[in-house]
Amino acid sequence: MTYRILTVCTGNICRSPSAEVILRDHLAAAGLGGTVEVDSAGTFDYHVGEPPSEPAVRLAAKRGYDLSPLRAREVAPQDFTTFDLILAMDRGHLRKLTALQPPGSTSRLDLYLEVLPEAGIDVADPYYGGDADYAAMLDVIEAAAPAWVARLREELLERS
Repeated sequence: MTYRILTVCTGNICRSPSAEVILRDHLAAAGLGGTVEVDSAGTFDYHVGEPPSEPAVRLAAKRGYDLSPLRAREVAPQDFTTFDLILAMDRGHLRKLTALQPPGSTSRLDLYLEVLPEAGIDVADPYYGGDADYAAMLDVIEAAAPAWVARLREELLERS
């Protein structure tokens, strides 16, 4: 049985696609790539169909991550039953997702940085900033990825 994760930010062109690819790569490296699928979406339709922002693609590529195939999409009602875990990049996204979540939904909502409290609560939005802001975003997303891998490995063991 496949475990499915959705990472969510505002427009799905900076934080959530970065988290999607970084988390997917860390899961694959841990041998969980065939068991856990990762996708991303935005809480708003600002950039539907567009690729991730140029700085996100460029700076992620320097670290070995390929964001270029991704295209932005908006969170859809079926996501709340398709995905086991929906990870919000900040508290605003979590509030929006909580409001959108239909009754009887099977998805668990959480903050991406919940597993790394020393990093803060929110993954800061680099969209209106420069390369340093994007690098800081990638740093914190990368820092939390191993903790998610460990938690997911434990959850998957409990399920089997």
